[in-house]
Amino acid sequence: MIGLGTYAFFWQHSDRVDEPLSLIGALQATRDQDVGLFQICDYAPLLVMSAAEIADAAAAARDLGLVIELGTKGVDPGHLEAFLRLADAFGAALVRSMLYAPESRPSLEQAERMLRTALPAYEASGVTLALETYEQVATDDLAGLVERIDSEHLGICLDPGNVVARLETPRAAVERCAPLTKNVHVKDFAFARQDGWVGFTYSGAPMGTGLHDYPHLLSAVRPDERGINQIVEHWLPWQGDPETTVTTEREWTRITLEYLRSTI
Repeated sequence: MIGLGTYAFFWQHSDRVDEPLSLIGALQATRDQDVGLFQICDYAPLLVMSAAEIADAAAAARDLGLVIELGTKGVDPGHLEAFLRLADAFGAALVRSMLYAPESRPSLEQAERMLRTALPAYEASGVTLALETYEQVATDDLAGLVERIDSEHLGICLDPGNVVARLETPRAAVERCAPLTKNVHVKDFAFARQDGWVGFTYSGAPMGTGLHDYPHLLSAVRPDERGINQIVEHWLPWQGDPETTVTTEREWTRITLEYLRSTI
């Protein structure tokens, strides 16, 4: 399935707009675009919502006919257990995470122990844990960790744009992680010269206009054939004012959805 994630509503959720979009508002906006999947990823309010608020959001998703995935950071077993409970509340079959959290930076050996502690409950519940490729951990190290643990319910959330900051190439990350991929984050990215030609800015671009070789990802990962969901995100810089930024964010979502749908 093609889905939207909270990073597709980054500025709409933020306190830089007059009326930040609620979680249920994002769910409704997702359905309004004829999208049936939403990933609640790194959405800070989720961790402080009451049980009643969680139940209301889950009910709204069901009423809208949306499949829900979740996303967080860290591999501490207690934290992953909490997200497994949230997955149960939302009927989510996938939780995306990262090895590091703001308060935790385990070594690979420590992360492996944590994951081996947490995974039996995920396996028993039929929920998959997908660890995202990103610049703080070498892609080969992350893939090797997943291979050593060797669980059907542990894999990679492939985001090739993230690895550039580690001087890795997106193409190499795709090829290394393709067999292990359980989830894909879709966004385009590009470099632009800074004013005065003093360096570059690396940020988002409208899908199909940047450096992301998405056809190569499709060929390597085969998401449709393998039932791997693809979640739309953006790296949209602030556009100077709230109205322009929100309008551009919505337009990038429209462009990305059209691009992805054209590949099916």
